[in-house]
Amino acid sequence: MRKLNTILFVVLCLFVFSSSAVSQDSSGLSNISQIPEKYFESVSKKASHLEEKLDKKPQKVLQRLQKQEERIRKKLTKIDSFAAQNVFTGAEEKYKQLERKVQSTQKLTQYIPALDTTITTLKFLEQNQQWLGEAKEVKEKLNDAFSKVKELESKMQKAEDIKLFLKERRQYLKDRLEKFGFAKELKKLNKQVYYYSQQLNEYKAILQDPKKIERKAIDLLSKTKLFQDFMRKNSMLASLFRMPADDPNDPTYIASLAGLQTRAQVNALIQNQIAAGGPGAQQQVNQNLQAAHAQLQQLKDKVNQWGGSSDDILPEGFKPNDQKTKSFLQRFELTTNIQSQRANNIFPVTSDLGLSIGYKLNDKSVIGIGAAYKMGWGSGFNNIRITHQGMGLRSFIDWKLQGTFWLSGGYEQNYRYEIRNFDQLSNQSAWQKSGLIGLSKVVSLKSKLFKNTKLQLLWDFLSYSQIPRPNAIIFRVGYVF
Repeated sequence: MRKLNTILFVVLCLFVFSSSAVSQDSSGLSNISQIPEKYFESVSKKASHLEEKLDKKPQKVLQRLQKQEERIRKKLTKIDSFAAQNVFTGAEEKYKQLERKVQSTQKLTQYIPALDTTITTLKFLEQNQQWLGEAKEVKEKLNDAFSKVKELESKMQKAEDIKLFLKERRQYLKDRLEKFGFAKELKKLNKQVYYYSQQLNEYKAILQDPKKIERKAIDLLSKTKLFQDFMRKNSMLASLFRMPADDPNDPTYIASLAGLQTRAQVNALIQNQIAAGGPGAQQQVNQNLQAAHAQLQQLKDKVNQWGGSSDDILPEGFKPNDQKTKSFLQRFELTTNIQSQRANNIFPVTSDLGLSIGYKLNDKSVIGIGAAYKMGWGSGFNNIRITHQGMGLRSFIDWKLQGTFWLSGGYEQNYRYEIRNFDQLSNQSAWQKSGLIGLSKVVSLKSKLFKNTKLQLLWDFLSYSQIPRPNAIIFRVGYVF
């Protein structure tokens, strides 16, 4: 549905471009020369990053699928050798055909709005290099960016071809193996296809998130009628939804509308039907439009509820792990927190400043390690004194319960004495153990600084055996990056 909204928005923009009378003056053309070199560097970097991922992921998925097919073939041979021969004859040739297909340079057939905009923009600048300035480096960076984006376009099409092959292969094996009781193996195949499809969606999402420098360049170009006209005639969307050029009698435009009714014809037909229907016809039309709108909204809600594309078949009882589509580094999260304690006969006022790094095993569980520094503030406002009151080593696990509530547990070792030199930290008997269990809640605030605030209420069930005895109830406030 998001893709549909994007396409409709771009179509609307093209209509606006075609009907607006923006003058092509010298100030508009001067904007083109203001495009910074970093725009081309940003585009090149993003294209190279995605191209590298698209080189590795599809190959791994195909190798994994081939190995899985071989295991199924061996298992089926023991059950029915004749059926195994029929099912897997020609399998190797199918993979070779795919390999030959993806080795050739191909043009992307799927519409990706951000990629279409980038390619058309670079094509426009390549044809109008006289407005980029005289610097040779700028033109070289433009050519490099254009080359990498075109290569990315080809790699995206290859990835889509592999995705289609995986789905066809999955359906083929499902139709022929289901009766032999290979439900577990077919479920694994479904998972592989699903996660590969979701991974491609992740890459497309990266394309749909332009950097600040990229938005600035597009904004500058969009102010010129020259660029607007170029986009209307040369973008991929323009080839799908041909818009009228400056001349409404443009043969290309007329040919693209062959067999279609014009808006004027549709309006005339509606008015004739209303006039023939009598006094209540207008009211009936309004009611029908409202009913149609309600049905479209229901379809939209269903699509949003399903999530993803309808051709990504999920195995029965399978709950997707969205973390599997992310890179290793993207699954890490950094957390800072603070907890404070009042002064007593043994300790001054202290604050524990913690820093932890967690790894998301899946959408509902995070494990991690961290460390803390205990800072002393003295015994009160009349006796403020900064001291090093200790440090701690932490490990933790968080399990999502419901909504923004998490079950949290952890094991910690804390050195609770004033640190005068590092040698004293080697005294193992001075370290106290803490076993923590409790609840965490992530609060989303309307603030750029504290957007994901984490509140924790923990019980230290090992505190009762420690001397000196620390507080059993711990409250921490943190921030998740």
